[in-house]
Amino acid sequence: MRAGLGGTIVTSVRLLIHSPRLVLPALCLVLVAGCATVPQEPAAPPQPDAAALTIVAEIALQRGDCKTAAETYARAAQIASAPVAHRASEVGLACEDLPAAWESAQRWRTLEPQSREAQAMYAIVALKLYRIDDARAAVKAFLSAPSLPARPVAGRRPGSLPAPGADSGLADLTTLLLEESDATEVYAAFNGAIDTSDASSARLTLLGELALEAYDAGTAERYALRAVHESPKNLQANRLLVRSYVVLGDPSKAIATARDVMRVDPRHGMFELAEVYQQLGRVEDAHQELERLKVADAPRAEVDRRLAVLAYESGDLQEAQQRFADLAESGEADQSTLMYLSDIAARQGDVAAALAGYGKLADSSLALEAREKAAALLLGSHRSSDALALLKEYARHHPEESVDLTVAEAQLLGDHGRTTAALKMLDGALRSHPQHPALEYERAIVLGQAGQVSESVQALQRLLATRPDDPTLLNALGYTLADHDMELSQARSLIGRALEQMPDNPAVLDSMGWVRFRGGDAAGALAPLERAYEISYDAQIAAHWGEALWVADRYEAARKVWAEALARDPDSKELQAVVARFIPNAK
Repeated sequence: MRAGLGGTIVTSVRLLIHSPRLVLPALCLVLVAGCATVPQEPAAPPQPDAAALTIVAEIALQRGDCKTAAETYARAAQIASAPVAHRASEVGLACEDLPAAWESAQRWRTLEPQSREAQAMYAIVALKLYRIDDARAAVKAFLSAPSLPARPVAGRRPGSLPAPGADSGLADLTTLLLEESDATEVYAAFNGAIDTSDASSARLTLLGELALEAYDAGTAERYALRAVHESPKNLQANRLLVRSYVVLGDPSKAIATARDVMRVDPRHGMFELAEVYQQLGRVEDAHQELERLKVADAPRAEVDRRLAVLAYESGDLQEAQQRFADLAESGEADQSTLMYLSDIAARQGDVAAALAGYGKLADSSLALEAREKAAALLLGSHRSSDALALLKEYARHHPEESVDLTVAEAQLLGDHGRTTAALKMLDGALRSHPQHPALEYERAIVLGQAGQVSESVQALQRLLATRPDDPTLLNALGYTLADHDMELSQARSLIGRALEQMPDNPAVLDSMGWVRFRGGDAAGALAPLERAYEISYDAQIAAHWGEALWVADRYEAARKVWAEALARDPDSKELQAVVARFIPNAK
């Protein structure tokens, strides 16, 4: 039907364009007739035509005018059938015009309430707008809808709609939602939407994985224990249990369970203990375990790769470089090997070698990461035009990632002190993608980097007014207030609310420690800061933890924390600044 309407309109347009001799006499006759008639009441304005609107939208899309395409399609969706609403939703999402996408997705869902595709699209857009209750309702409807063959939903990134299956497509729905939103948001939408009373081991494991990604290790542990009880040889469930114990800070249980995994599946679980030691920061134990595996006839290339990564993460760049180079010479290198070698060159100050390595990855599966790292080096070398050109070239070939690329570019500019350029870029992007949460959030952060703290706080408050339970916003506003000694009581309350939702998020734990420290409670700050560092080994958290230790008169402990963190991340400016402030002669 849509094609037929469109064809009729296109034909009419062509007649008007190519036959002016037919049009002009007819127009004259109309004008003369109009002059001869008695004036009448003005006619009602013509109603918009859905087919015409879709033509206009598709033309705008072909011209690269995504905003006009999305908004025009959203208008068409309100007066057209389900296929137009379907297409309108796809275009709105692909163009990252979230108001238009939301309007279209609501219409599509209303027209086809039994469509899994419509429910999935509705959930995707709802999550991007942090409409958790709406997303949860769509998840429930999706799971109860009939499992019919589905067309793929077009979004910013490639993905496929959930297919029929024994678990009602839950795993595929999870993957689809995670392509567009953070695990914390997806997990929040699933809470209360999925019945787990008699869930299979596979479903419990999936939900546990999601809980762990959403920084709720306690819930992940509970799901994992149930999954293992249901199916003791479920390798994924056992591994989930191991990682949960690591995040919960229970090394004895993590190690014991890792050994169980190795017994349950010696072939696929052979590296489990080495991974646990590495995650716990026990570098020497991890090294010894990997050497033991090498003697025990484990795949040599995999052992060597893991030893190289271990050396890199512990700050032994010389050993890491040699091991990665050996892998390359033996023909066992992959793209990640070249990335590590390029990273090592960058950390050693060999900018030319690092740029050459990143350049070889510029069109690989690691292209965006390589280009971002190369751009950071170029910005640090005052070659800003070359730096931005790297990202803009990628954007030309990947328009579906325009928002993510804008955010990445703004972060780079902000991190290198070019906040005015970053703000200008974000303001322009917001004109094309109105009310986009990621752009608005990044703008608030850059305002803080620019020293416009009041404006940053106000921007975060405006965002929080529309998303009052968003833990990322709660933490960002709380940390900003704490870091500038502003309204510490409110800051602590905001961070506490974020921590209730993400109890194991190292960034939020760091914020809680920092607000306590700013409030004069250095001793009370130590526990959350230590826990945050042991989860993430982040340099900024190490800076905060060391400072709290120092103020609490634990000087040697502070020195040890800073030394270990500098070995892992010697280029951290914040860490360097804190160490220089307390130990001026440190080298």
